[in-house]
Amino acid sequence: MAQSVLNAQPVLNPQSELAKLLHEGTVIPAHPLALNADRTLDEVHQRALSRYYFDAGSGGIAVGVHSTQFEIRDHGMYSPILELAAETVDEWNTQNRPFLKVAGVAGTTENAVAEAEIAAELGYHAVLLSPPRPGPEDDLWGRPEEIERYALDRARAVGEVMPVIGFYLQEAIRGPRLSFDFWRQFVEIESVVAVKAAPFNRYRTLDVARAIAESSRRDEVTLYTGNDDTIVHDLLSDFTFDVDGGPVKVNIRGGLLGHWSVWTKRAVEMHQQTQRAREGDRGLLSDLMSKANAVTDANGALFDAVNNFAGCIPGVHEILRRQGLMQGRWCLNPQEVVSPGQVDELDRVIRSHPWLTDDEFVAEHLDEWLR
Repeated sequence: MAQSVLNAQPVLNPQSELAKLLHEGTVIPAHPLALNADRTLDEVHQRALSRYYFDAGSGGIAVGVHSTQFEIRDHGMYSPILELAAETVDEWNTQNRPFLKVAGVAGTTENAVAEAEIAAELGYHAVLLSPPRPGPEDDLWGRPEEIERYALDRARAVGEVMPVIGFYLQEAIRGPRLSFDFWRQFVEIESVVAVKAAPFNRYRTLDVARAIAESSRRDEVTLYTGNDDTIVHDLLSDFTFDVDGGPVKVNIRGGLLGHWSVWTKRAVEMHQQTQRAREGDRGLLSDLMSKANAVTDANGALFDAVNNFAGCIPGVHEILRRQGLMQGRWCLNPQEVVSPGQVDELDRVIRSHPWLTDDEFVAEHLDEWLR
């Protein structure tokens, strides 16, 4: 296995191609988990997914995150899944294109550090640090200041091992409410290289953007969207704040998204379009604004928003199954299934917005990816 380009240093080398890619903004799909009908790893389709994301033009993948299913840790699959993805993209990347490998780390400080060490050994470049989540005996929950203090100490400990991408997770799936003061301290941590803002809440997204704007590290920490409900809006937005008597602008430059694990070719094209629109293409900007709500509409079906996101993972699996990139919708948790009416909703959004799909691209390359 190739050694990490970053050599597990707590700060990215700002001159590296990987650091430039992360800073300029790119498409990072959250990698799903392909299973057989007996809920064992389907290695052939798992490799095909990694190859698909690479060939679709994404700038990296995130593995071991929510879309990969947190239950991989309970099944002893965390390290094997990370290793398989890293090995696959390293072998597929024959032209040595800059390609970010991000590992999701979660749990207690001890567990998150241990997972970061695994990621470093397997050649990953950064970790997406899931926020603390309540456990059955968690005496911190309900005490916001203690949660924030714990989360900061945890981030510093993980940052001793790997560069850190922070993660503001929506409350609907048990993410903690985190204050502006928390994010202001978080982005000053030297090992933090980016923040994925995914609170699904405009006010809280603004908290993160303002924290970066007011930080001494504003040129070192890049803001990514995880707000699947406002993807295009986020990529086109300027966040401008008065700092020390002058305007400071922060942009969301890329995304690390479960939504982008499907129709990835189109996601890459749309991301490139948002970059050109931000550079002054007013006609493209108008077109993207008209399409932005269609992307949100599609996400509502994919992520099962009407049922509080209960079917978000199998919804993604259903699209990949239809394209041949998965054999089925199976999840490690047998209770995790599509919600009633969700498949019909997917049919509706595909009929309404066929330009969002990349079925022809997948069909053209599928046999090659499955070899």
